[in-house]
Amino acid sequence: MPTPDLPVLAAETSLLSQKFGPETANYFSGSPLNRLSFLRTDHAFLKPAFSHPSASFLLLDNLAPMVQGSDNANLAFATTEDVLPLTGVDPFGKSEEELIASFNSEESHPLMVFLGIDDKGVLRTHEGVTEEFTFRDFKGTPFFALDITPREKNAEEAKSLKKKMEERGYVFQGNSPRHLGLHAGQAAMYGHARALIDWNTRTPFCAQCGQPTLSVNAGTKRVCPPTDSVSGTPVERKPCATRGTVSNHSFPRTDPTVIMAIVSADGSKILLGRQKRWPPYWYSTLAGFQEPGESIEEAVRREVWEESGVTVGRVVLHSSQPWPFPASLMIGAVGQAVGGDGEKIFLGHDAELESAKWFPMEEVKEALRLGTSNLGEGPPEGYKEGALRLPPQTAIANRLINSVVEGGWLSSKM
Repeated sequence: MPTPDLPVLAAETSLLSQKFGPETANYFSGSPLNRLSFLRTDHAFLKPAFSHPSASFLLLDNLAPMVQGSDNANLAFATTEDVLPLTGVDPFGKSEEELIASFNSEESHPLMVFLGIDDKGVLRTHEGVTEEFTFRDFKGTPFFALDITPREKNAEEAKSLKKKMEERGYVFQGNSPRHLGLHAGQAAMYGHARALIDWNTRTPFCAQCGQPTLSVNAGTKRVCPPTDSVSGTPVERKPCATRGTVSNHSFPRTDPTVIMAIVSADGSKILLGRQKRWPPYWYSTLAGFQEPGESIEEAVRREVWEESGVTVGRVVLHSSQPWPFPASLMIGAVGQAVGGDGEKIFLGHDAELESAKWFPMEEVKEALRLGTSNLGEGPPEGYKEGALRLPPQTAIANRLINSVVEGGWLSSKM
């Protein structure tokens, strides 16, 4: 039975699924929106999408999303009319080329990101609005994310908008532990919005030349303009290597991170580790950043050996999870330790872990049943003090552990 707060994929009977089992979809994936990424530069599309009566705006204040006050599992959305005092009536009135040509580093514009359109009718955000946005062959509700964190010249408008939303009964979910209580598809929308707004606000200057940059491409690209109109007249800026070339600085970064369930050579135990800051008895799978020039399989073997001293042989990819804190892609894998000395634990290479242990499958199975919870939350009812605790099902670590303990990966995949 699918878990209700995880994305549910449509049932299918392809040859790949017959051989490898159903695909795993993790929390922060499964957005209901069609991103239409190829239209992010098309202001003939963005302009009417922004002004359409159905247009819906996810507001973020210091990266905290606006949610329905009586139900923190659902996002709340503002209308175009709500946001106009902050955005202005025509934020997409100029083309990308015109924005670059008229760039003024002293001006302050609220950051807005196009998320996509709901072309399946999954979300109904504004009561009484039945008109559907249409552009060429595309129909649906346009969704944007808007940063309303008070900044410089638009601080008062941002504060006023936030107050208006709070008077409407909405709240900004700032104290939730990484917002793991949102319904799955809406968590994916929030993760998308959070990652892009966070990247934009953390990258105001060019990595090549140190000059201020401009957000374009509906929030998914930053450019280093050749001129600055601070004085009212465009003045040439100092040269920059990013102009006219593809630059890694200009696009949002995603940090590949491997996370792995490691089973013993005989398949009877699973390797778990813990950090000092975690609650007592809380363990999880090992994880670490993938390095340049390293395959995923090599990263799994290196990280496991560096953190625990265990030597890993075969590695099989399992699934992935977008993790927008701030911009990781968790690449999940299952690996098997080499027998004998390869299973010996040694923590002297890397001081990251406080402890690493081999846990029998039966003990882990019991922890999946009675010992899972979010960090910062107490254990569930029925948990016995001193027993193993594990991450919740919204974490890919839980899904990896479940795949080897309950999901049949050892018998059918390895």
